[in-house]
Amino acid sequence: MKKIHIIGASGSGTTTLGKALSNSLSTVHFDTDDYYWLHKFSEKREVNERKQILRKDLLTYDEWILSGSLCGWGDEFISYFDLVIFLWIPKNIRIERLQQREAQRYGKEILVGGSHFDQYNNFLEWASLYDEAGMEVRSKYSHEKWMSGLTCPLLRIEGDYTVQKRVEIVLEYVQNLRTN
Repeated sequence: MKKIHIIGASGSGTTTLGKALSNSLSTVHFDTDDYYWLHKFSEKREVNERKQILRKDLLTYDEWILSGSLCGWGDEFISYFDLVIFLWIPKNIRIERLQQREAQRYGKEILVGGSHFDQYNNFLEWASLYDEAGMEVRSKYSHEKWMSGLTCPLLRIEGDYTVQKRVEIVLEYVQNLRTN
């Protein structure tokens, strides 16, 4: 598997697994947030521009790991993938991770009166919709629908595993694909 895409809800660990796999496999790691956002989490990059930049990066390397969702805006890249990994963890764990991450990023600015208070609350509200929402937002439903059209292998890792355990699961899966 030379071209791996990792998807899941915000806070499920796609970027963390992408970085860990990148280190384990000695390959480059990309994250869709770096293409989606012109200014992280505040200003979106225009769709054609993000696709052009992502295409250039994906075509530059023979092997890569791409984490994050590109469902909808980047569907033309589906044919690039040798393997898609779907991560899912229980909502309460995911939301707790997101709260901790945002507190580390913005500190007291997420508290009432802080410059990121509204952004923080809107983000958590959006992220909490993942398991129940339909196609109107990035959701488990939209990911399931997107994954149903894949022609490459799909590995589902569902549950709260350590990063190391997830890496082991992926490496074992890839090894089994190679030998079968």
